[in-house]
Amino acid sequence: MAPKAVLVGLPGAGKSTIGRRLSKALGVSLLDTDAAIEKQTGRSIADIFAIDGEEEFRRIEEGVVRAALVEHDGVVSLGGGAVTSPGVCAALAGHIVIYLEINAEEAMRRACGSTVRPLLAGPDRAEKFQDLMARRVPLYRRVATIRVDTNCHNLGAVVRYIMARLQAQLATPVSGGDRKSSEAERSGAPLRKSSEVVK
Repeated sequence: MAPKAVLVGLPGAGKSTIGRRLSKALGVSLLDTDAAIEKQTGRSIADIFAIDGEEEFRRIEEGVVRAALVEHDGVVSLGGGAVTSPGVCAALAGHIVIYLEINAEEAMRRACGSTVRPLLAGPDRAEKFQDLMARRVPLYRRVATIRVDTNCHNLGAVVRYIMARLQAQLATPVSGGDRKSSEAERSGAPLRKSSEVVK
């Protein structure tokens, strides 16, 4: 058993919203790993960060992600920082991983007003967000097999594009080691440097 798709991206990229729409289009369920962590621990993400620290949160998160990748056959939406755990990145190998790309200005507009993002809490949110981008974007690109620009506000177009890519990939199944190469070849762009843009 494996997910139909795994969504990764920065806070504000639309993982939850696009995840719900994509799972509905595919006729499957959505598993949000942040929600799964809160259900498993009986605590909020913010509480775990505040009391136990980020390292403990990432340990819990990795366990939840690993379980989701073998037990859930729908769509899985990962927390924005999940890819900072080497174990999570390793576990994603061989899966269809969709990186929801977004520019800094739009991401900050969407995310920095949130009160439920511990790493963006407090003053200097813009600076903190820029730091998150610098550390995480290379990791998203490394694990992604499909990259989608979500700066546009037409979520229907984003989901239709993802559906088309998924259908094309399912029609030409490849093993985990060959998947990134196959994706790059179909997009006609260099491996790990391609950017799929939805207007």
